[in-house]
Amino acid sequence: MATAIQASVSYVSPRARFGLIVPATNTVVEAEFNWMTVPGVSWHSGRIEITNPSLKDDATMVAFLEQLRETIGGAVSRVCACLPTYMVMGMSAETFWGGQDGAKKFEDFMVEKAGGLQVTTGALAAKAALDCYGAKRIGIITPYQAVGDQQVVDFFTQIGYQVYMIHGLRCETATSIAEVDPETIQEAFRKVNAPEVDALLQAGTNLPAARVAVDMEKELRKPVIAINTATVWHAYRTNGILDKVQGFGSLLEEH
Repeated sequence: MATAIQASVSYVSPRARFGLIVPATNTVVEAEFNWMTVPGVSWHSGRIEITNPSLKDDATMVAFLEQLRETIGGAVSRVCACLPTYMVMGMSAETFWGGQDGAKKFEDFMVEKAGGLQVTTGALAAKAALDCYGAKRIGIITPYQAVGDQQVVDFFTQIGYQVYMIHGLRCETATSIAEVDPETIQEAFRKVNAPEVDALLQAGTNLPAARVAVDMEKELRKPVIAINTATVWHAYRTNGILDKVQGFGSLLEEH
């Protein structure tokens, strides 16, 4: 467990220093988070050791997450050396795992590992974002295998949402998720949409969907929420940072 130390004010980031935990295989989170950075805050990454990036089937995806649980503590400890004021999870699969109870256990696990710092997780952020719109019936896209998709469905079903459809892109490695092109992501959103769907959500933080979601929101005329946008939004609003950020959809522009 990292030891929480009272953080002093940083000259370049007096509003918040965010500790950002990402898998070592992730190349999208830091880029998209930096696009959405507002004055007076900073992001500081702790990268989780990953020895096998394969996600080619259900078994390898489970093995990927099991190894991640063993090495995440080191990433948290390293990032806590810079005295962050708040912790943010730049990964989402693990935050949904085990449904509602599993999500809460993971949140508690992260708070304990960070020495008491509060944390934004993908699951927390996604729920808060959907609640902003009063959404109840949702469509979801992911880069996951079937086992990962089921965990996401279980989480949202258990907290009271109706999942109209989920579409997993079945990416074969953790790094190849970042290689998915915008057109593929757009088509995935269209597949899980229907007139009765209130909002669309994307999970999987290495899937580059923040800007794609903006275009789809305009096309489909309903909220389209990218997980990285929701995570940044939740971290900001939880810390009293109310800046409206343009270019990433209605969540950051209006809520």
